[in-house]
Amino acid sequence: MSETNETEGKTGGRKMTLNLRRTVESGHVRQSFSHGRSKSVLVEKKKRRSIGAGGAADEAKEKPQAKSAAKEAPAKEAAPKPAASKQRRSGVVLKQLSEEEKGARAKALADARVREAEERERAKEDAAKEAALAKQRAKEAAEEEARQREEQARLAAEAEAEAAKPKSAAKAAEPARRPMEPDQEGPKRQADARHKKAPATPRRGEERRVRGRLTITNALDEEQRQRSLASLKRHRERQKKQGTGPQTGQKIAREVTIPDVITIQELANRMAERGVEIIKYLMKDGAMHKITDVIDSDTAQLIAEEFGHTVRRVSEADVEEGFIGEKDKEEDLVPRAPVVTIMGHVDHGKTSLLDAVRAANVVSQEAGGITQHIGAYQVTIPSGQKITFIDTPGHAAFTAMRARGAKVTDIVILVVAADDGVKPQTIEAINHAKAADVPIIIAINKIDKPGADPQRVRTELLSHEIVVESMGGDTLEIEVSALKRTNLDALLEAVVLQAEVLELKANPDRPADGVIVEAKLERGRGPVGTALVQRGTLKLGDIIVAGSAWGRVRALINDLGDHTKEAGPSVPVEVLGFDTAPEAGDQFAVVENEARAREITEYRERERRKTLAVAGQRGSLEQLMNQLKEDGVKEFPLVIKGDVQGSVEAISAALGQLGDDEVRARLVHVGVGGITESDISLASTSGAVVLGFNVRANAQARAAAERDGVEVRYYAVIYDLVDDMRQAMSGLLSPTRRETFLGNADILEVFNISKVGKVAGCRVTEGKVERGAHVRLIRDNVVIHEGELSTLKRFKDEVKEVVAGQECGMAFEGYQDMREGDVIECFQVEHVQRTL
Repeated sequence: MSETNETEGKTGGRKMTLNLRRTVESGHVRQSFSHGRSKSVLVEKKKRRSIGAGGAADEAKEKPQAKSAAKEAPAKEAAPKPAASKQRRSGVVLKQLSEEEKGARAKALADARVREAEERERAKEDAAKEAALAKQRAKEAAEEEARQREEQARLAAEAEAEAAKPKSAAKAAEPARRPMEPDQEGPKRQADARHKKAPATPRRGEERRVRGRLTITNALDEEQRQRSLASLKRHRERQKKQGTGPQTGQKIAREVTIPDVITIQELANRMAERGVEIIKYLMKDGAMHKITDVIDSDTAQLIAEEFGHTVRRVSEADVEEGFIGEKDKEEDLVPRAPVVTIMGHVDHGKTSLLDAVRAANVVSQEAGGITQHIGAYQVTIPSGQKITFIDTPGHAAFTAMRARGAKVTDIVILVVAADDGVKPQTIEAINHAKAADVPIIIAINKIDKPGADPQRVRTELLSHEIVVESMGGDTLEIEVSALKRTNLDALLEAVVLQAEVLELKANPDRPADGVIVEAKLERGRGPVGTALVQRGTLKLGDIIVAGSAWGRVRALINDLGDHTKEAGPSVPVEVLGFDTAPEAGDQFAVVENEARAREITEYRERERRKTLAVAGQRGSLEQLMNQLKEDGVKEFPLVIKGDVQGSVEAISAALGQLGDDEVRARLVHVGVGGITESDISLASTSGAVVLGFNVRANAQARAAAERDGVEVRYYAVIYDLVDDMRQAMSGLLSPTRRETFLGNADILEVFNISKVGKVAGCRVTEGKVERGAHVRLIRDNVVIHEGELSTLKRFKDEVKEVVAGQECGMAFEGYQDMREGDVIECFQVEHVQRTL
């Protein structure tokens, strides 16, 4: 390919032709290899250019190093003669430069010199900055090295780390020295064979030159090769065998928190030790354990102290710390509605009075009726004051609340019928109210009935240490009629007046806590608890714990059956969302998260199982006397129930004369009739022992006594009871006669057989009946006869025992007065040595 450009020059005006010809000749050469292989290779040959007369020029091949125009120009000016002679020798006529071209070249040369000067100044500034930066880095490296040496001396670091540290320090210091070498040594001299140094052999652990075949992976791998963990482990083992290497460093003593029980793995984690070391230590003592085994706190403390740690023992009960929360400040308290419980004897008008108060409230609030969904509700009196009423289905829940330390009720309204006077359950209600330490308002009901005598009620209350206002006392009494709705407003105003005297206040701006009044399991809604909020505000979504039950509040339902989003102090609501139904009287509180709720409920469940395992021991006389001696308490609480009023009065008088200045008997409750569940609850609350004189406990009372661990003792002779109590109170407990209940049987029919006498046809309803055991004949919960069985037959055969659900024939030894419907109680008698 050729291209012709004709240009008219300024000198002579002649035309010149520029020819571009090939300056490289190429060809192919066959290259032979071993094993008969060959390859075609392209060979190129460049021609030497020379400038001839015709304008074509062949020039010699230039060297690979390129020269700038600024360097060529001075060389030509400095040696023009050799160039001219060279031109003459070659016979070539060079083109003469014009003035403009010379000026342009001179200007370019001057600009190049200015740029070189600026580059030299810039290089000097960069060198100064680099030197200052290097000096700063060196200073920081020296400070870091000094700080590391000081830290190493203070903590007595492991010898292994000390041995590895110089290598890492040398490696870290090497890149810091490299930037300083050009600045310290100045301009680098031209390297030649005389100045070359043999490359130093890198030591182990330092950077090494990559040997072998260069691959893409090796070229792109910027990380230097490091020592493997296996190599370090082998090196450490060799040092241990030689005894010159780093040994185990000094252990750090820690404070280890140890609960009642802990696993070996958890103990090792808290001590920062290996679990196998603890197992080895236990194996030395002859105990084989796995890492998941549970050990007691004493063993864990010995292990922790042996390993050089300090121990802080904590109890499992610490999980309940902070469950209820701290006491509120006085400035955060605001007035709240009073909580009132209506109590009284059966058929004295308690339910009618509740209905009358509720109906009056409904009439004033809305047209139509109201459905009472829960056992507690609020009424608003005309003055705007709210009052919360609790409908307790019995006294057991009320006593259980007090037993758990929850002051649920602020005021008790005691309903007494004007035509009936004070009855045994009225006295029982008075004892419950006094035990709870709450004020009492007497509501003398049924004043509209013929024969009503309110003054009789006031007089009978005097014998129970209750003096009403009309007789100079401080107890309010209101004459009301639930049927005619007479003086209901006066009763409510008396409640408000009593509440003002008590100055009831609570803090609504805190997590809620209170008491479960009632609990049940409903189809479609699951476990439902009626909660009475005492402090704070209960809201939807709160995580609530009540006894051994917990859950997230899914719904809140008020006494009107409406859903609400929150409930403040003294507000009763139904709570949905528990995992299991809580128990009546359980105290509830809102916790921060689910983990805390599970922790508390699991601990309470474990404690409940332990309590059931040792039921029957807490209320025993032996433990009670030990507790009296340890705590220095001088009162001996008793609950006494008898068959007739005369026997009860005699027992009370005899026990009142016992004791001296150090110990005396305190009669918590005295009554006539069989032992009920309420008596067991009262004894459980006050820590008393129940004494039965010719009476027995019903099935519910026995179950409650077994559950709460209350001991019930039966007596038939007053002197035995008094002597036993005298020995117990004096601390001289002699061997006692202890009874073991075997079973009960109901008499279905009595047969009169000649030569034998009367034989009772019975069905065993509970436990079993054994031949030769002691039996009692019980009629209306009163003991009629106590003796032994003379005959125990099943069909026509004599048998040793008859179990529950089977029928049998029984005859008493020396006793014939048996009637249909009587209960035969079978028991064993054993003498147990009492120890203090």
